[in-house]
Amino acid sequence: MKFALATLGTRGDVEPYAAVGRELQRRGHEVSLAVAPNYIGFVESAGLAAVAHGRDQVQQNQNLIRKYGNTPNPISMAWEIMNDVTQLWPALGTALTSLADGADLLLADPSEQGLAANVAEYYDIPLATLHFYPTAPRCADYEITKDAEDAQRRTLGLPEQKGPSTRLSLEIQAYDELFFPGLAAEWAKCDVRKPFVGGLTLELPMDADDEVMSWIAEGAPPIYFGFGSSARVAFPADAFEAISAACAQLGERALICSGTSDFTHIPHVDHIKVVSAVNHSAVFPACRAVVHHGGPGTTFAGIRAGIPTLILWVSVDQPMWGVAVNQLEVGLGRPFFITQESLVADLRSILTAHCVTRAHEVAAQMTPPAESVSAAADLLEDAARLGRVS
Repeated sequence: MKFALATLGTRGDVEPYAAVGRELQRRGHEVSLAVAPNYIGFVESAGLAAVAHGRDQVQQNQNLIRKYGNTPNPISMAWEIMNDVTQLWPALGTALTSLADGADLLLADPSEQGLAANVAEYYDIPLATLHFYPTAPRCADYEITKDAEDAQRRTLGLPEQKGPSTRLSLEIQAYDELFFPGLAAEWAKCDVRKPFVGGLTLELPMDADDEVMSWIAEGAPPIYFGFGSSARVAFPADAFEAISAACAQLGERALICSGTSDFTHIPHVDHIKVVSAVNHSAVFPACRAVVHHGGPGTTFAGIRAGIPTLILWVSVDQPMWGVAVNQLEVGLGRPFFITQESLVADLRSILTAHCVTRAHEVAAQMTPPAESVSAAADLLEDAARLGRVS
Protein backbone atom coordinates (compact mmCIF):
# COMPACT_ATOMS: atom_id res chain seq x y z
CA MET A 1 0.00 0.00 0.00
CA LYS A 2 0.96 3.65 -0.37
CA PHE A 3 0.75 6.11 2.52
CA ALA A 4 0.96 9.89 2.14
CA LEU A 5 2.04 11.75 5.30
CA ALA A 6 2.23 15.52 5.77
CA THR A 7 3.00 17.81 8.71
CA LEU A 8 3.71 21.52 9.07
CA GLY A 9 5.26 21.44 12.54
CA THR A 10 8.71 21.64 14.09
CA ARG A 11 10.97 18.76 15.20
CA GLY A 12 8.53 17.61 17.89
CA ASP A 13 5.80 17.26 15.24
CA VAL A 14 7.98 15.86 12.46
CA GLU A 15 9.52 13.02 14.48
CA PRO A 16 6.24 11.19 15.25
CA TYR A 17 5.25 11.30 11.57
CA ALA A 18 8.69 10.03 10.61
CA ALA A 19 8.49 7.28 13.25
CA VAL A 20 5.18 6.04 11.86
CA GLY A 21 6.42 6.41 8.29
CA ARG A 22 9.54 4.39 9.02
CA GLU A 23 7.49 1.59 10.60
CA LEU A 24 5.11 1.50 7.61
CA GLN A 25 8.08 1.42 5.26
CA ARG A 26 9.65 -1.40 7.30
CA ARG A 27 6.43 -3.34 6.76
CA GLY A 28 6.88 -3.05 3.01
CA HIS A 29 4.63 -0.08 2.23
CA GLU A 30 5.47 2.92 0.09
CA VAL A 31 5.68 6.11 2.15
CA SER A 32 5.76 9.76 1.06
CA LEU A 33 6.44 12.32 3.81
CA ALA A 34 6.05 16.08 3.39
CA VAL A 35 7.70 18.32 6.02
CA ALA A 36 8.99 21.87 6.44
CA PRO A 37 12.11 22.45 4.28
CA ASN A 38 14.47 22.63 7.26
CA TYR A 39 13.55 19.09 8.35
CA ILE A 40 14.13 17.25 5.09
CA GLY A 41 17.65 16.24 6.16
CA PHE A 42 16.35 14.97 9.49
CA VAL A 43 13.68 12.83 7.80
CA GLU A 44 16.22 11.46 5.34
CA SER A 45 18.48 10.48 8.27
CA ALA A 46 15.64 8.17 9.34
CA GLY A 47 15.76 6.45 5.94
CA LEU A 48 12.68 8.12 4.48
CA ALA A 49 12.21 10.19 1.36
CA ALA A 50 10.90 13.69 2.10
CA VAL A 51 9.49 16.61 0.13
CA ALA A 52 9.27 20.26 1.19
CA HIS A 53 5.94 21.38 2.63
CA GLY A 54 5.22 24.87 3.98
CA ARG A 55 7.76 27.32 5.36
CA ASP A 56 11.06 26.94 7.20
CA GLN A 57 9.88 26.48 10.81
CA VAL A 58 13.00 27.78 12.53
CA GLN A 59 12.82 31.05 10.63
CA GLN A 60 9.08 31.30 11.27
CA ASN A 61 9.51 30.86 15.03
CA GLN A 62 12.33 33.38 15.12
CA ASN A 63 10.01 35.86 13.40
CA LEU A 64 7.32 35.20 16.02
CA ILE A 65 9.79 35.75 18.85
CA ARG A 66 10.95 39.02 17.33
CA LYS A 67 7.31 40.13 17.17
CA TYR A 68 6.09 38.94 20.57
CA GLY A 69 9.26 38.51 22.60
CA ASN A 70 10.67 35.47 24.36
CA THR A 71 7.47 34.58 26.24
CA PRO A 72 4.50 35.30 23.94
CA ASN A 73 0.91 34.91 25.02
CA PRO A 74 -0.19 31.34 24.08
CA ILE A 75 -3.40 32.60 22.44
CA SER A 76 -1.47 35.16 20.36
CA MET A 77 1.03 32.52 19.29
CA ALA A 78 -1.69 30.04 18.29
CA TRP A 79 -3.50 32.76 16.33
CA GLU A 80 -0.31 33.75 14.51
CA ILE A 81 0.44 30.16 13.58
CA MET A 82 -3.07 29.63 12.21
CA ASN A 83 -2.99 32.95 10.37
CA ASP A 84 0.34 32.04 8.77
CA VAL A 85 -0.96 28.64 7.71
CA THR A 86 -4.08 30.24 6.23
CA GLN A 87 -1.95 32.49 4.02
CA LEU A 88 -0.25 29.36 2.70
CA TRP A 89 -3.55 27.53 2.10
CA PRO A 90 -3.61 27.55 -1.73
CA ALA A 91 -0.04 26.27 -2.04
CA LEU A 92 -0.57 23.69 0.71
CA GLY A 93 -3.72 22.41 -0.97
CA THR A 94 -1.87 21.95 -4.24
CA ALA A 95 0.99 20.17 -2.47
CA LEU A 96 -1.36 17.78 -0.65
CA THR A 97 -3.15 16.97 -3.89
CA SER A 98 0.15 16.02 -5.51
CA LEU A 99 1.38 14.10 -2.46
CA ALA A 100 -1.76 11.97 -2.13
CA ASP A 101 -2.01 10.99 -5.80
CA GLY A 102 -2.18 7.19 -5.87
CA ALA A 103 -2.15 6.87 -2.06
CA ASP A 104 -4.33 4.44 -0.09
CA LEU A 105 -4.49 6.76 2.93
CA LEU A 106 -3.62 10.35 3.78
CA LEU A 107 -2.22 11.10 7.25
CA ALA A 108 -2.22 14.87 7.68
CA ASP A 109 -1.39 17.52 10.25
CA PRO A 110 -4.56 18.56 12.18
CA SER A 111 -3.83 22.20 11.30
CA GLU A 112 -4.49 21.48 7.62
CA GLN A 113 -7.28 18.97 8.21
CA GLY A 114 -9.78 20.87 6.06
CA LEU A 115 -7.50 20.85 3.03
CA ALA A 116 -6.61 17.22 3.60
CA ALA A 117 -10.29 16.28 3.87
CA ASN A 118 -10.94 17.84 0.46
CA VAL A 119 -8.01 15.96 -1.05
CA ALA A 120 -9.12 12.68 0.56
CA GLU A 121 -12.61 13.20 -0.84
CA TYR A 122 -11.19 13.98 -4.29
CA TYR A 123 -9.22 10.71 -4.35
CA ASP A 124 -11.86 8.79 -2.35
CA ILE A 125 -9.37 7.59 0.25
CA PRO A 126 -9.41 7.50 4.08
CA LEU A 127 -8.08 10.47 6.08
CA ALA A 128 -6.32 10.23 9.45
CA THR A 129 -4.50 12.67 11.72
CA LEU A 130 -1.92 12.50 14.51
CA HIS A 131 -2.65 14.48 17.67
CA PHE A 132 -0.01 15.26 20.30
CA TYR A 133 -2.50 16.73 22.79
CA PRO A 134 -6.32 16.85 23.10
CA THR A 135 -7.99 19.24 20.67
CA ALA A 136 -11.50 20.60 20.40
CA PRO A 137 -13.82 19.83 17.46
CA ARG A 138 -12.90 21.71 14.31
CA CYS A 139 -15.34 24.64 14.40
CA ALA A 140 -13.45 27.86 15.16
CA ASP A 141 -10.63 26.96 12.77
CA TYR A 142 -13.13 26.29 10.02
CA GLU A 143 -14.46 29.85 10.18
CA ILE A 144 -10.92 31.12 9.57
CA THR A 145 -10.14 28.77 6.70
CA LYS A 146 -13.58 28.33 5.13
CA ASP A 147 -13.04 30.59 2.11
CA ALA A 148 -9.74 28.97 1.19
CA GLU A 149 -11.18 25.47 1.58
CA ASP A 150 -14.20 26.35 -0.51
CA ALA A 151 -11.89 27.67 -3.22
CA GLN A 152 -9.93 24.43 -3.10
CA ARG A 153 -13.12 22.41 -3.51
CA ARG A 154 -14.03 24.42 -6.60
CA THR A 155 -10.55 23.82 -8.03
CA LEU A 156 -10.91 20.08 -7.43
CA GLY A 157 -14.41 20.02 -8.89
CA LEU A 158 -16.01 18.95 -5.61
CA PRO A 159 -19.57 19.92 -4.69
CA GLU A 160 -20.20 22.79 -2.31
CA GLN A 161 -20.54 21.77 1.33
CA LYS A 162 -21.86 23.45 4.45
CA GLY A 163 -19.77 23.21 7.59
CA PRO A 164 -16.54 21.32 8.32
CA SER A 165 -15.89 18.10 6.45
CA THR A 166 -16.82 14.83 8.12
CA ARG A 167 -14.30 12.91 6.05
CA LEU A 168 -11.91 12.29 8.95
CA SER A 169 -12.35 8.79 10.39
CA LEU A 170 -9.28 8.31 12.60
CA GLU A 171 -7.56 10.69 15.05
CA ILE A 172 -4.59 8.89 16.56
CA GLN A 173 -3.71 10.31 19.98
CA ALA A 174 0.09 10.14 20.13
CA TYR A 175 0.34 10.35 23.91
CA ASP A 176 -0.66 8.20 26.86
CA GLU A 177 -4.16 8.29 28.29
CA LEU A 178 -2.75 8.63 31.82
CA PHE A 179 -2.05 12.33 31.19
CA PHE A 180 -5.78 13.06 30.81
CA PRO A 181 -7.86 10.72 33.03
CA GLY A 182 -11.42 10.21 31.86
CA LEU A 183 -10.82 11.47 28.33
CA ALA A 184 -11.14 8.03 26.72
CA ALA A 185 -14.61 7.51 28.22
CA GLU A 186 -15.70 10.92 26.97
CA TRP A 187 -14.39 10.30 23.47
CA ALA A 188 -16.00 6.86 23.26
CA LYS A 189 -19.21 8.76 22.44
CA CYS A 190 -17.67 10.45 19.37
CA ASP A 191 -18.21 9.40 15.77
CA VAL A 192 -14.48 9.65 15.02
CA ARG A 193 -12.17 7.03 16.52
CA LYS A 194 -9.56 8.58 18.83
CA PRO A 195 -7.34 5.74 20.06
CA PHE A 196 -4.41 6.41 22.41
CA VAL A 197 -1.11 4.87 21.31
CA GLY A 198 1.50 6.68 23.43
CA GLY A 199 4.33 8.96 22.34
CA LEU A 200 5.99 8.29 18.99
CA THR A 201 9.75 8.66 18.66
CA LEU A 202 12.54 7.56 16.33
CA GLU A 203 15.14 7.28 19.12
CA LEU A 204 17.83 8.22 16.60
CA PRO A 205 21.44 8.39 17.85
CA MET A 206 23.07 11.82 17.78
CA ASP A 207 26.70 12.66 17.01
CA ALA A 208 27.35 13.88 20.56
CA ASP A 209 25.86 10.87 22.39
CA ASP A 210 29.13 9.00 23.07
CA GLU A 211 30.89 12.18 24.15
CA VAL A 212 28.02 13.08 26.44
CA MET A 213 27.79 9.64 28.02
CA SER A 214 31.54 9.70 28.63
CA TRP A 215 31.24 13.10 30.32
CA ILE A 216 28.33 11.91 32.45
CA ALA A 217 30.34 8.90 33.59
CA GLU A 218 33.07 11.20 34.94
CA GLY A 219 30.90 12.56 37.75
CA ALA A 220 27.48 12.72 39.34
CA PRO A 221 24.39 12.45 37.09
CA PRO A 222 23.70 15.92 35.64
CA ILE A 223 20.51 17.91 35.30
CA TYR A 224 19.49 18.22 31.65
CA PHE A 225 18.43 21.61 30.28
CA GLY A 226 16.90 21.68 26.79
CA PHE A 227 15.48 24.49 24.72
CA GLY A 228 13.66 22.66 21.96
CA SER A 229 13.86 23.12 18.21
CA SER A 230 12.60 26.71 18.36
CA ALA A 231 14.95 29.58 19.14
CA ARG A 232 13.19 30.83 22.24
CA VAL A 233 16.27 31.62 24.37
CA ALA A 234 16.72 35.26 23.43
CA PHE A 235 19.73 35.78 25.72
CA PRO A 236 21.77 32.54 25.88
CA ALA A 237 24.54 34.11 27.97
CA ASP A 238 22.07 35.15 30.67
CA ALA A 239 20.39 31.73 30.64
CA PHE A 240 23.78 30.01 30.88
CA GLU A 241 24.84 32.21 33.79
CA ALA A 242 21.62 31.46 35.68
CA ILE A 243 21.91 27.71 35.06
CA SER A 244 25.60 27.63 35.97
CA ALA A 245 25.14 29.62 39.17
CA ALA A 246 22.05 27.67 40.27
CA CYS A 247 23.72 24.30 39.72
CA ALA A 248 26.91 25.46 41.46
CA GLN A 249 24.85 26.57 44.46
CA LEU A 250 23.13 23.18 44.59
CA GLY A 251 26.28 21.17 43.89
CA GLU A 252 24.87 19.80 40.63
CA ARG A 253 26.28 19.35 37.14
CA ALA A 254 24.33 20.50 34.07
CA LEU A 255 24.00 19.20 30.53
CA ILE A 256 22.67 21.97 28.25
CA CYS A 257 21.19 21.04 24.90
CA SER A 258 21.20 24.31 22.98
CA GLY A 259 18.92 23.35 20.08
CA THR A 260 18.79 26.34 17.75
CA SER A 261 19.90 28.85 20.40
CA ASP A 262 23.41 30.26 20.03
CA PHE A 263 25.63 29.07 22.87
CA THR A 264 28.84 29.13 20.79
CA HIS A 265 30.46 31.99 22.70
CA ILE A 266 29.70 30.66 26.18
CA PRO A 267 32.86 30.26 28.33
CA HIS A 268 33.94 26.80 29.52
CA VAL A 269 32.79 25.82 33.01
CA ASP A 270 33.81 22.49 34.54
CA HIS A 271 30.38 21.53 35.88
CA ILE A 272 28.54 22.42 32.62
CA LYS A 273 28.55 20.70 29.22
CA VAL A 274 26.85 22.26 26.17
CA VAL A 275 25.86 20.22 23.10
CA SER A 276 23.48 20.90 20.23
CA ALA A 277 21.44 17.67 20.34
CA VAL A 278 21.28 14.31 22.11
CA ASN A 279 19.25 11.14 21.89
CA HIS A 280 16.80 11.65 24.75
CA SER A 281 16.08 7.94 25.18
CA ALA A 282 19.78 7.18 25.65
CA VAL A 283 20.85 10.19 27.72
CA PHE A 284 17.88 10.99 29.98
CA PRO A 285 18.07 7.77 32.05
CA ALA A 286 21.62 8.80 33.02
CA CYS A 287 20.47 12.24 34.24
CA ARG A 288 19.19 13.38 37.64
CA ALA A 289 16.34 15.52 36.29
CA VAL A 290 15.20 17.23 33.08
CA VAL A 291 14.38 20.91 32.56
CA HIS A 292 12.80 21.90 29.27
CA HIS A 293 10.15 23.90 27.38
CA GLY A 294 7.36 21.33 27.59
CA GLY A 295 7.26 19.91 24.09
CA PRO A 296 5.40 16.58 24.19
CA GLY A 297 8.29 14.53 22.82
CA THR A 298 10.73 15.81 25.43
CA THR A 299 8.08 15.51 28.14
CA PHE A 300 7.41 11.87 27.30
CA ALA A 301 11.13 11.02 27.10
CA GLY A 302 11.81 12.57 30.50
CA ILE A 303 8.92 10.79 32.19
CA ARG A 304 9.79 7.48 30.51
CA ALA A 305 13.30 7.87 31.96
CA GLY A 306 11.78 7.90 35.45
CA ILE A 307 13.36 11.18 36.57
CA PRO A 308 11.78 14.43 37.84
CA THR A 309 10.73 17.09 35.32
CA LEU A 310 10.75 20.89 35.38
CA ILE A 311 8.74 22.39 32.50
CA LEU A 312 9.25 26.08 31.75
CA TRP A 313 6.52 26.49 29.16
CA VAL A 314 6.10 29.16 26.52
CA SER A 315 3.03 28.63 24.31
CA VAL A 316 0.54 26.47 22.39
CA ASP A 317 0.29 23.01 24.04
CA GLN A 318 3.28 23.40 26.40
CA PRO A 319 1.20 24.79 29.32
CA MET A 320 -0.96 21.66 29.05
CA TRP A 321 2.04 19.43 29.69
CA GLY A 322 3.14 21.67 32.54
CA VAL A 323 -0.25 21.11 34.16
CA ALA A 324 -0.01 17.36 33.55
CA VAL A 325 3.41 17.20 35.23
CA ASN A 326 2.01 19.05 38.24
CA GLN A 327 -1.03 16.79 38.48
CA LEU A 328 1.04 13.61 38.18
CA GLU A 329 3.41 14.95 40.86
CA VAL A 330 6.45 14.04 38.78
CA GLY A 331 7.81 17.58 38.88
CA LEU A 332 6.80 21.16 38.29
CA GLY A 333 5.41 23.16 35.37
CA ARG A 334 5.30 26.96 35.17
CA PRO A 335 5.75 29.80 32.63
CA PHE A 336 9.21 30.31 31.13
CA PHE A 337 11.37 32.52 33.36
CA ILE A 338 14.96 31.84 34.38
CA THR A 339 17.03 33.40 37.15
CA GLN A 340 19.48 31.81 39.55
CA GLU A 341 17.00 32.23 42.39
CA SER A 342 14.04 30.79 40.47
CA LEU A 343 16.02 27.79 39.26
CA VAL A 344 17.37 27.02 42.71
CA ALA A 345 13.84 27.08 44.14
CA ASP A 346 12.39 25.02 41.28
CA LEU A 347 15.13 22.40 41.34
CA ARG A 348 14.88 21.99 45.08
CA SER A 349 11.14 21.42 44.69
CA ILE A 350 11.59 18.56 42.19
CA LEU A 351 14.76 16.91 43.56
CA THR A 352 12.79 15.32 46.39
CA ALA A 353 12.20 11.72 47.36
CA HIS A 354 8.50 12.09 46.57
CA CYS A 355 9.11 13.38 43.02
CA VAL A 356 11.68 10.68 42.35
CA THR A 357 9.32 7.98 43.58
CA ARG A 358 6.40 9.34 41.55
CA ALA A 359 8.61 9.63 38.46
CA HIS A 360 9.48 5.92 38.73
CA GLU A 361 5.82 4.98 39.27
CA VAL A 362 4.53 6.97 36.29
CA ALA A 363 7.37 5.80 34.04
CA ALA A 364 6.19 2.23 34.55
CA GLN A 365 2.77 3.22 33.18
CA MET A 366 4.08 4.80 29.97
CA THR A 367 3.70 2.88 26.70
CA PRO A 368 7.11 1.74 25.39
CA PRO A 369 8.07 3.50 22.11
CA ALA A 370 8.13 0.27 20.09
CA GLU A 371 4.59 -0.57 21.16
CA SER A 372 3.41 2.97 20.39
CA VAL A 373 4.69 3.04 16.84
CA SER A 374 3.48 -0.49 16.16
CA ALA A 375 -0.01 0.37 17.38
CA ALA A 376 -0.12 3.52 15.23
CA ALA A 377 0.99 1.61 12.14
CA ASP A 378 -1.59 -1.11 12.80
CA LEU A 379 -4.36 1.51 12.97
CA LEU A 380 -3.27 3.13 9.70
CA GLU A 381 -2.99 -0.21 7.92
CA ASP A 382 -6.46 -1.20 9.09
CA ALA A 383 -7.91 2.14 7.96
CA ALA A 384 -6.27 1.82 4.54
CA ARG A 385 -7.47 -1.77 4.12
CA LEU A 386 -11.05 -0.61 4.57
CA GLY A 387 -10.49 0.95 1.19
CA ARG A 388 -12.28 3.83 -0.38
CA VAL A 389 -14.93 5.14 1.90
CA SER A 390 -17.71 6.37 -0.36
